[in-house]
Amino acid sequence: MADGDVPWVEGHTIGSMLAATIERHGDRDALAFPQLGLKVSYAEFARQVDAAARGLLALGIEPGEHVAVWATNVPEWVVLQFATARIGAVLVTVNPAYRPFELKYVLRQSDAVALFLVREFKTSDYYAMLGEVCPELATTEPGGFRSADYPKLRHVVSFGDEPLAGACTWSNMLAAGESIAAERLDEIAATLKPGDAINIQYTSGTTGFPKAATLSHRNLLLNVYYVGECLALTERDRICIPVPFYHCFGCVLGTLCAAVYGAAMVVPAEFFHPGETLDAIECERATVLYGVPTMFIAQLEHASFAGRDLASLRTGIMAGSPCPIEVMKKVVDKMGCREVTIGYGQTEASPIITQTRNNDPLDLRVETVGRAIPGVEVKIVDPATGVTLGDGEQGELCARGHVVMIGYYNQPEETAAAIDAEGWLHTGDLAVRLPNGYFRITGRIKDMVIRGGENIYPREIEEFLFQHPAIEQAAVVGVPDAKYGEELCAWIRLKAGETATEDEIRELCRANLAYFKAPKYIRFVDGFPQTVTGKIQKFKIREAMIEELDLEEAETA
Repeated sequence: MADGDVPWVEGHTIGSMLAATIERHGDRDALAFPQLGLKVSYAEFARQVDAAARGLLALGIEPGEHVAVWATNVPEWVVLQFATARIGAVLVTVNPAYRPFELKYVLRQSDAVALFLVREFKTSDYYAMLGEVCPELATTEPGGFRSADYPKLRHVVSFGDEPLAGACTWSNMLAAGESIAAERLDEIAATLKPGDAINIQYTSGTTGFPKAATLSHRNLLLNVYYVGECLALTERDRICIPVPFYHCFGCVLGTLCAAVYGAAMVVPAEFFHPGETLDAIECERATVLYGVPTMFIAQLEHASFAGRDLASLRTGIMAGSPCPIEVMKKVVDKMGCREVTIGYGQTEASPIITQTRNNDPLDLRVETVGRAIPGVEVKIVDPATGVTLGDGEQGELCARGHVVMIGYYNQPEETAAAIDAEGWLHTGDLAVRLPNGYFRITGRIKDMVIRGGENIYPREIEEFLFQHPAIEQAAVVGVPDAKYGEELCAWIRLKAGETATEDEIRELCRANLAYFKAPKYIRFVDGFPQTVTGKIQKFKIREAMIEELDLEEAETA
């Protein structure tokens, strides 16, 4: 597309975009789950989406209401994503690694009227965890759920066919939808606008619990259009999506981007597994591969890698944490992803702000996070004064344009802190702009830890630890890790006369929080490094642990 041209998705909602894609590419593959032996065309996918949308209407779900999904990468997840958009309901994505403590917060904060979930995955029993936070379900008829804890929640829907007390099944919902006239969908579609909220993604922050970044049709469609341009996508591409759907990487850059270009969505498995991802690339002849660096590393190191035929691969996106140059070289030379790109952004930015191009030299793809995507302004400012800085000067990266979220749902103060009066989104990341317009991320202002692509904010873990009767104070920081980029470390001061062990604390976290939030390192201390005003100096804790654990090499890797 030439500079100044208007992207074809401008003015569309997700529903009208999908309709346009059906007209152009209805007979092409839309969705492939090779592990399940499932493959559907865009025309068939559209029929499934409409059936689910009518089912949502049969449940009484209205445009603008919030629908939560707590599930792994299953086919119904994708259908639900487009079905909610079809009727203008807002999809609330819930991390499937969440435990009851986290689920309860999200269900309350999001004002969800319905929750869709899978039965179980590996050791996670989602029904049992839901029962912990919604005990009323056990004595409720489907569709009759009412709870003082969740005043908006009316429906629980299981993706499986196994009955769940108080819930209806996906198939029952589809059957109920047959009573809704198909014309009703088009009537609703005519009332929807590109600037309407359509997605809530929970994202990390510097304090408190996750914040509910609210994104519009326009936010998402323009983002994936330009990301696709950076990849030179066409309807002939087949995008391998091993990243989770609950994250923007999966459900925006993955499924939604594929639909905009008429490309196929290839989903290897419910959760990432290197062997299954390689299987999917081979059998579906994927041309595009997504992942965080650790995912690419796991595939390169898999025992079966040497015998794989990956000749179909052309490009992809690596994001979530910095990519070591040796890894990038192997991805290009051994995997054949010659045009793989690096993306940088955050959920609040829909999510991509800057990206390298598919034809950029290798050095730009390992030393920078690219340049701004079209329609987006990026500047570097002094964090203390807000003054715009010049090339080569380190400051906070700020972005403005179509990427900036509507705001945090029901969190006006947090929204005002993130987006200033002139519309600039303050990322909290430190960066340097190079003379060629490319950016290099140099650090983070905000107290966030990124472990294997998962954003973790220490305050939530600290709040949880404070509930332990033996703990007086806790401070959680990130320390360097060669495999995951960072690991969590907790310093804990116990109350006088109380005792606890590292294993006890670690198991408590694993039982109640997502697995990646359980600290790898735990230290019991008598005190914390503090400023004169009593603020804990977390950087000193980090420095002390780097020295104690001999992590200097991991920090510079």
